[in-house]
Amino acid sequence: MADLLIGQTLRFTGDPLTEGLAVAQHSSRGGVLIEGGRIAEVGEADALRAAYPAAQVTDYGAALISAGFIDAHAHYPQTAMIASWGKRLIDWLNAYTFPEEMKFSDPAYAAAIAARYFDLTQSYGTTTVCSYCTIHPESVDAFFGEAQRRGVRAFAGKTCMDRNAPGALTDTPQSAYDDSRALLEKWHGRDRLSYVVTPRFSPTSTPDQLEAMGALWREHPECLMQTHLSEQTDEIAWVKTLFPDARDYLDTYEAHGLLGPGAAFGHAIYLESREIDRLREVDASLIHCPTSNTFIGSGLFDTGGLAASGHRIGLATDTGGGSSFSMLRTMAAAYEVAQLRGRALHPAELWWLATAGSARALRAGDRIGNLAPGLEADIAVIDLASTPAIAQRSARATDIWEALFPTIMMGDDRAVAAVWIGGRPI
Repeated sequence: MADLLIGQTLRFTGDPLTEGLAVAQHSSRGGVLIEGGRIAEVGEADALRAAYPAAQVTDYGAALISAGFIDAHAHYPQTAMIASWGKRLIDWLNAYTFPEEMKFSDPAYAAAIAARYFDLTQSYGTTTVCSYCTIHPESVDAFFGEAQRRGVRAFAGKTCMDRNAPGALTDTPQSAYDDSRALLEKWHGRDRLSYVVTPRFSPTSTPDQLEAMGALWREHPECLMQTHLSEQTDEIAWVKTLFPDARDYLDTYEAHGLLGPGAAFGHAIYLESREIDRLREVDASLIHCPTSNTFIGSGLFDTGGLAASGHRIGLATDTGGGSSFSMLRTMAAAYEVAQLRGRALHPAELWWLATAGSARALRAGDRIGNLAPGLEADIAVIDLASTPAIAQRSARATDIWEALFPTIMMGDDRAVAAVWIGGRPI
């Protein structure tokens, strides 16, 4: 039987960052018809009810029906140590991240954290994540196994490191290649799962390991490749000492076959002009991680400027460097960061970044991220009056954007009225 969801609806026919706000399509009384796990039709509620009288109707009243949120860069193994105090990137990795990631050699521990992670992200309306795992194949099996059990679309890969990390967290160029290929062959394309080639970042991989990861990606161009780029100034200085012949940070990847369509670079704050031009030329994706960039003092991503120059941009929590599992909080931080750069992002632009924009950055816009016929029915239903503070502000709204913005800035898991994954409510 078909399901018909009724409420306010918000969908996109293009990118509001570059094409204007008219591409954001809102209906005050719209409907989404779901059949066989996919969106069959989107339209006005009364017309859909008349056309499909046998559909099972769920009326969400004044709540907003949207595509589920897509977190384009996260570290699920850092779930338990989120919000750890007072370090910059390199010290933070050594003090908090690496000791926690060592625990993921234990399959039971990895499985428990994976289940906790999906519980948390889904409570905030996130229906797809792209995550780093640890060097342990067990961590990848735990993540994908839990995602498969829940029926979610998920992206992930084994994190590869062969230097500048504790011995218990390092592999070799050959073992990184062998483990990654075995995991790719095991999980990629299985149900709704996608493997991602995942060197952590240049400082923790030798040129030989980067070359091995580049070779694997060349053999499997259907996969994404994710890594980190230009997050902090001291990190960039470190890269220059480790790769003295590289033209810039991006060149440490490009020289080893790790730049091209399907590459997703987290952070990308301090880009040089050559890097900006080259990233646009190859149509790589840049993933904005605003709560992380403010929490560990990294810097201010140039959303407006990079979007205007034609870059693919996704939005992400970067947990646990990011300080929240919520994409609402992440949108709020993106707004604040953009304000500090002199660009007030519109609510439509923020919502697009957290849904269709992140889907586009992950090369999955033909499957998820929007309310459109044929797409997978991953949906978040948002209460626009979820707390007294939000309710009193949204009551004064004169349009959908004024009603939505208080939830972006002040909303949390209480704003998530319902989540549908693959056409099923959870």
